[in-house]
Amino acid sequence: MSDDSKSNLPALSKQVTELVLAGSLGHAEQAFAEAADQYGDLAVVEVLNNIPPQVTALHLAGFDGGKMSLATLLVPAKAWADSLAFFAATWPDDLIEDDPERIAESLFAHIHGVVFSTDDEERRHELLAAASATDHGSTAFAILFSMAPREILEVAGEIISKGPYLTGQTSSDNDVVPLAIALAQASEDGWDRALFELFPEFRHSADLADAEFSDDPDEEPAFLQRSTKELLYRLRKQVPSTRSARSTSRRSVGGGGLFS
Repeated sequence: MSDDSKSNLPALSKQVTELVLAGSLGHAEQAFAEAADQYGDLAVVEVLNNIPPQVTALHLAGFDGGKMSLATLLVPAKAWADSLAFFAATWPDDLIEDDPERIAESLFAHIHGVVFSTDDEERRHELLAAASATDHGSTAFAILFSMAPREILEVAGEIISKGPYLTGQTSSDNDVVPLAIALAQASEDGWDRALFELFPEFRHSADLADAEFSDDPDEEPAFLQRSTKELLYRLRKQVPSTRSARSTSRRSVGGGGLFS
């Protein structure tokens, strides 16, 4: 990146931050696009590395559901992982109580949209490893998995029995399955953390992985499983203060995989 573009980064970061906080996400995207045209994609990457994570969260939340965004395509893995901590900050109690699935689906749209925004497998693994290395990231993935617990346990059973020969085939074509498999391939530790967050009693045993799930939503599960609602509250409790967010170190996070 040229010295000229570096000298403009503070002003661009300030501009984007102010636009996002004012709710002008389209204008923030326009600022990103102009910076990319003038200085290259690295300028956008550097801005996303330097603006507060709560601002990144606000910006990216406006482009869920398949809407194209330069920020979605270029956000660095650690910056995205940090921003995930703030997604629960705006969830009202009544929505968590009355319609937790709606919030979970919105969170899924965001995470799936960022992770699968490109076909770059290395970037996908970096994003998943960075996000799942945090407590809030583990909880966020557990929220998504809570929407399809039967399928998640099928994936767990496949991993236990097949390891690197995992096919990803389950009895359902639920959209959460490809994300779960991608997480397991990106980070063994991240997959385990999310799994234990959803199923606190889970152990790597084929018996538990083959547990039966009733089709009756009112029937108690055979073993301890945190509900979507409980996990949403857990994530909201993990929202950091602005002060602690500013002091968070921005180091890259790598992750080994089950299949590396």
